[in-house]
Amino acid sequence: MVSYLQVENLTKSFGDLLLFQNISFGVAQGQRIGLVAKNGSGKTTLLNILAGKEGYDGGQITYRRDLRVGYLEQSPVYPEELTVLEACFSHGNAVAEVIKEYERCMATPGNPGLDVLLEQMEHEKAWDYERQVKQILSQLKIRDFNQQVKHLSGGQLKRVALANVLITEPDLLILDEPTNHLDLDMTEWLEGYLSRSKLSLLMVTHDRYFLDRVCDEIMEIDNCRLYSYKGNYSYYLEKRQERMDATNAEIARANNLYRTELEWMRRMPQARGHKARYREEAFYELEKVAKQRMYDANVKLDVKASYIGSKIFEADHLCKRFGDLTILDDFSYIFSRYEKMGIIGNNGTGKSTFIKILMGLEKPDSGTLDIGETVRFGYYSQEGLKFDEQMKVIDVITSVAEVIEMGNGKRLTASQFLQHFLFSPEKQHNYVYKLSGGERRRLYLCMVLMKNPNFLVLDEPTNDLDIVTLQVLEEYLQHFKGCVIVVSHDRYFMDKVVNHLLVFNGQGDIRDFPGNYTDYREWKAAKAVHEKEASPQPKREKKPQRERPEGKRRMTFKERKEFEQLEQEIAALEEEKKSIETALCSGALGVEELTEKSKRLPVLNEELDEKTMRWLELSEIEG
Repeated sequence: MVSYLQVENLTKSFGDLLLFQNISFGVAQGQRIGLVAKNGSGKTTLLNILAGKEGYDGGQITYRRDLRVGYLEQSPVYPEELTVLEACFSHGNAVAEVIKEYERCMATPGNPGLDVLLEQMEHEKAWDYERQVKQILSQLKIRDFNQQVKHLSGGQLKRVALANVLITEPDLLILDEPTNHLDLDMTEWLEGYLSRSKLSLLMVTHDRYFLDRVCDEIMEIDNCRLYSYKGNYSYYLEKRQERMDATNAEIARANNLYRTELEWMRRMPQARGHKARYREEAFYELEKVAKQRMYDANVKLDVKASYIGSKIFEADHLCKRFGDLTILDDFSYIFSRYEKMGIIGNNGTGKSTFIKILMGLEKPDSGTLDIGETVRFGYYSQEGLKFDEQMKVIDVITSVAEVIEMGNGKRLTASQFLQHFLFSPEKQHNYVYKLSGGERRRLYLCMVLMKNPNFLVLDEPTNDLDIVTLQVLEEYLQHFKGCVIVVSHDRYFMDKVVNHLLVFNGQGDIRDFPGNYTDYREWKAAKAVHEKEASPQPKREKKPQRERPEGKRRMTFKERKEFEQLEQEIAALEEEKKSIETALCSGALGVEELTEKSKRLPVLNEELDEKTMRWLELSEIEG
């Protein structure tokens, strides 16, 4: 296999915090690698180093010459005044840069260097770049290309950035949490796109189904070291457990020997011979092993929730609208005791608004919501929480409660509770400003749970949390003796936690489904097959009609004529464009003719884009 990237003995630290030390790995052509680690272990830092956005302390990074690399940042940033389309040209990829050079050249008297630029435009396949950008944006449900970046939501901005890297068709794609803020349909679209493509891939994601179906190798950063597993996520889980068991056995053996050697060290005479010095050096090596952290996969955080009565909440004929957008339309529901409900649906269908109505943060237009007297909410919101940067982690939690009741007279201190959520004693005495983004989300989660609620409402809890924390949270929720509502795009998390779904289809259409997310997808697929088989076959003399989603209209006569006319016009424009490009590359044109054709080409491209977009709009009606 052709090597695309080679990393040797890479080390990175921030002050006294060592993220990783002397790690080495490579990415070859066709490899699809998923990178996993706890928050704060340096996953994003490593990707930023590879992308050249951050320095490192030691080691060597070597890319294959002329390799095209695309990088999707976790939190992409664009100048606010740019439009969506301008943002896709702003990040300096090779195609966008040559287009900018060409436009500058055409705006300069005499068009200096035009011949060279025309060759580069041909080489980079830049003539159709804008049309391809618009197509990918449309697939990612971004259709207002002139909307300013400052008006985009976090999810829309992530999709614009995703389109930006996909359009360049890189050899190596580096992705940092690509599924964050994507709805389920978009996540599955991206999963399918990457599975079918021949791109080499290095990515960080907490979406375990995504890892399982896209990646063929998993790398893990743990205790500043890198471990590699040749297989998908399921294989990694199996082999990681074997490694943990072997490490625990080694630590246990080292502890037994350590006690013996420690006794010898204490009574060893000061006059040391050669053998004594050798044994002393071996003791210090043994001490390093013995003092490693033991892994305990059997710990259950079985916290007793406060008492909750039989009446939870009753929604009665709720309605909520924002202009033409309907969120709730005569919605009624009685929530059961100990119910664990998941809420799914595309972005913009009203999931978060429904949660805010439930929490009393938003008022319905009409209808009533009756909440039981014993209900104590614990609310984890998408927006997160503002912390005092100068507080220590342990102080943040003890400001909520000193202890949490486990039941049967047992209790956990704030420090013990934090350790369950992967805050080591050392990390607990760090100041908040030193925490990574994911660690802050984990601290926020601990604050919510430390209040010992009996009804948890979690709005996108999986965003920015690492896989290890998600496993701890899943374990907690499975044994939680209270009610749970989860809004999430993480399919694996939903399957583990919920047993019941509310499906938001948009415009107030909310369906009740008994089962988890996989059950729902299987039911939906089986329903589609059944409906297809049950539908009567069209008669031979009639032209078969393509099956259309409910509510989709057919073309009018005028639109059909326009559609046919557009096909002819696009073909003619493409022929003219091809003719001009051939003439420009021939070297046989005079100065006046060369200038005339060079000025005609961008006008021609604009006409083509306009007519192509209209053709795409009409073809969607047709399809």
